[in-house]
Amino acid sequence: MSTPGYRKPGIIRPVEHLAGRLLGRARRFASRPERRCGKPPPMPSLPIRCGLVIAASQIFALLASAQTPASGATPAPTQPWEQKFKDFTFESYRKDGHTLPYRLYQPPQIEPGHKYPLVLFFHGAGERGDDNRKQFLRFASVVEFWKTTPCFVLAPQCPDLGQPADPEHAWVQTKFGADSHTMNATPTWPLRLAMDVFAKTIADHPIDPDRIYVTGLSMGGFATWEILQRERGKFAAAMPVCGGADLAFAPKLASLPIWVFHGDADDTVMVKRSRDMVAALKAAGGNPKYTEYPGVGHDCWSVTYANPEVWKWLFAQSKK
Repeated sequence: MSTPGYRKPGIIRPVEHLAGRLLGRARRFASRPERRCGKPPPMPSLPIRCGLVIAASQIFALLASAQTPASGATPAPTQPWEQKFKDFTFESYRKDGHTLPYRLYQPPQIEPGHKYPLVLFFHGAGERGDDNRKQFLRFASVVEFWKTTPCFVLAPQCPDLGQPADPEHAWVQTKFGADSHTMNATPTWPLRLAMDVFAKTIADHPIDPDRIYVTGLSMGGFATWEILQRERGKFAAAMPVCGGADLAFAPKLASLPIWVFHGDADDTVMVKRSRDMVAALKAAGGNPKYTEYPGVGHDCWSVTYANPEVWKWLFAQSKK
C-alpha cells in the first residue's frame, strides 16, 4: 500500500496563479511605464500600486503558511524514506534572531511516574536546510529502535550554508577533511540552539537522566564529539560515526561508554580522526569500542544504524 504524500490543498494552485499575476502587475506598475505612440499609459495612483504589492505579499505569506508544517504537526511523508519517521512531530526553536527546526518523537503511551531514555541525533552536512525533513535522509537505514525500546528521540536540523556561505551554518566550525582540530571557545549558533532544545526537552518531558545518549554521522559525528566535550556529564553513552574530536578532551571522556565507527576507505573525513581519538581515550584509561569497516568509504552510517546490536548496546548503558 503506497503512502500518500503531502499535497497542497485544492485552493492553493489557483491562489498561486492569482498571486503571481498580482505581483507581476504590481512590479510593472512600479517600473517605468511602457510608452505607446510616444505617450505613457495612465499610471495607477500610489495607493492602488501599494495595495497590489501588499495583496500579493499577503497571498504569498498565506501560501507559505499553508505549506509549512505547524509546530507539533505530523504531516504525511513526501518521500518513501520518510515513512518510518512519520510519528516525529515538527517543531522549531527561536533565539537571538535564529530559528532551528527540529523533530521530536515521544512514546505513544506515557506511563505516570515513569521516565524514558532520550536519544539525540545529529545529521551530516548534506542534510542541512529548513524543511525539517532532510535531517533523516541518511538516518533512513536505522532500525526503528523507538518501537522496541520506548524512548524520546530528538533530531535538530542545521541551516543551509546560504549565499554567500556562512561558516557558522554548521554544527562544528572546522574543516571536516583536516587531520585534527581544536574546539572553539564557543559553539556555533546552530549547535548552541540545539543544546538549548536538548536542555528544554529534558526539562519538559519525563526523561531518565541516567539514560541520555547521543549519536551523529559525518558533520553530526563531529557534533557528537563536541557536545560530549562541552556537556559530558549529561550523557550515559555515545556513538560518533565517521566524525572527529579534539584530542585534548580525551581524559575528560575516558570513563564514558563510547562506540566509534569509521570506514577505512573514507576520503571525506579521514579514518585517522577516529583512530587518533580512540587511541587517546585508551591512553587516558578509557575502554572505547571501535568498529572500522574494511573497504567502506564515507557512508559507514547505513550499516551501523541498521544493526540492531548497536542499539541494544546503547540502551544497555546507564550512569547507574
